[in-house]
Amino acid sequence: MNTLLIFWRSTIGKKVVMGVTGLIGLGFVIGHMAGNLQAFSGAEKLDAYGALLHGPLHEIVLLARVVLIVAVLLHITAAYQLTMLSRAARPIGYAQRKPQVSTLASRTLRWGGVLLLVFIVFHILHFTIGSVHPAFVEGKIYQNLVSGFAVKWVAVFYVVAMLALGMHLYHGAWSSMRTLGLAQQKASPLKRSLPVVLAVVVTLGFAAIPLAFLLGILR
Repeated sequence: MNTLLIFWRSTIGKKVVMGVTGLIGLGFVIGHMAGNLQAFSGAEKLDAYGALLHGPLHEIVLLARVVLIVAVLLHITAAYQLTMLSRAARPIGYAQRKPQVSTLASRTLRWGGVLLLVFIVFHILHFTIGSVHPAFVEGKIYQNLVSGFAVKWVAVFYVVAMLALGMHLYHGAWSSMRTLGLAQQKASPLKRSLPVVLAVVVTLGFAAIPLAFLLGILR
């Protein structure tokens, strides 16, 4: 127990925790995206998928949710504590700090994380619990999508949140792989093929659904 506590209190320990929990989150995101894309196969297919998750696979889904919640809490806590440690180590910023080997994603990572946290809470209240949904019907996933995205600002918010998710994945996936030793040092540190592919696929995969309802492709 002491060993785990010492590991957690160290900077590298927090970074490793962020890396592992980030990859857990990535796995969930990809699976969730694949399930959601069944909306393009019609209401029957999507509702059957939902029934499967809440029926035969209910216990597995419940376990996955518990693991995900723990991972998200650890990820947020480690990120916050690393931020505080960084600020404590440099209480006075550099006079003319100019980013060199960095990206827009890395420079906006913290704000993007806050936006994603707000989105996750809203998404659960919107499509899982239904308390902020205009016409929520238990088990009618496709119908809930139709009525939920009929509110245009909600659909736009989902698209914006997915752009933030893509940027978060672009930097986070690369950072996680570097921390865990899954990515090697490169002469061009901004060349990150796999994170780019993951970010683009996940962003488009999730954003396609609210956009399809906004444009009338799905109805």
